[in-house]
Amino acid sequence: MPTPFISALNLRHALPGIASVVEGANGLPKIHITTPQASAEIYLHGAHLTSWRPVGPDGKAQEDVLFLSRRSHFAPGKAIRGGIPICFPWFGPKSGQKAGDPPAPQHGFARTTEWTLEAITQQQNNVIVTLSLTSSETTLHSWPHPFRAEYRITIGSELSIALTATNTGQSPFTFTEALHTYHHVGDVAQVFITGLDGLHYLDNRDKLREKIQQGDITFPTPTDNIYLDAPGSVVLHDPTLARTVTVDKQQSATTVVWNPGSEGAIALADLADEEWDYFACIEASNVHAFAIQLDPGQTHTMTATLRSRPQS
Repeated sequence: MPTPFISALNLRHALPGIASVVEGANGLPKIHITTPQASAEIYLHGAHLTSWRPVGPDGKAQEDVLFLSRRSHFAPGKAIRGGIPICFPWFGPKSGQKAGDPPAPQHGFARTTEWTLEAITQQQNNVIVTLSLTSSETTLHSWPHPFRAEYRITIGSELSIALTATNTGQSPFTFTEALHTYHHVGDVAQVFITGLDGLHYLDNRDKLREKIQQGDITFPTPTDNIYLDAPGSVVLHDPTLARTVTVDKQQSATTVVWNPGSEGAIALADLADEEWDYFACIEASNVHAFAIQLDPGQTHTMTATLRSRPQS
């Protein structure tokens, strides 16, 4: 039997035969969506999209475009490993941390906080899920700025994700953000990424030294790069799964590319040792020198759109 909370969410938001709220892993509320164009799963915990399977030209569901670790934590205060975690209001460790400061989780609190389900609607062949997160006593403890965040997920033959931040306080604030997308791949040693050739990047595995990308991105070694002045499209080519995934971005000035490699995977308790072989992260972001400043009442929206196509 669904919990009273899940029953209430369904009474208000469910689209019969298309979208409903169910109990996910460890009983966490999860939105399950099935349409002729795609299926998807979204947890309220972290507003976390964990699955998107578009229907291919043959009418069959494709391999999931998103990777999800079988060792993911599905628990309050823990991030889900895989899917699309939301990094907000900071990316990586919180800058300016000093001894005695309140604890600040890696990549911010948005990905470990339960969001509010605002609406599930249909628009032509798409299903749109809107979730929100507002400042609270808990968030103000680690980041002293009133805000409202809205996350709009459009599920269809394409996937569109849009993160909107609004300054609801009386003073300006600065934040960084990333949509930390884990792309499921057949073999990370075989994939390559185009669209970033010639761009400057910060190598997080080499003390953030600035370097220049030469040619396509491949993964012979662990990779953790932040590409600068990178608003354009990126394409992930996967010969093993015989598909390409294009990532188009709006209002995103940086692109993060990450894979931990075998040694890095061993250090992650929520990632099986061999699972690093089956994902490559491509993240729409605004980080480091490209942080966003919002004056009181101002709003900023960053969007990423994914399209999966059979490889020609």
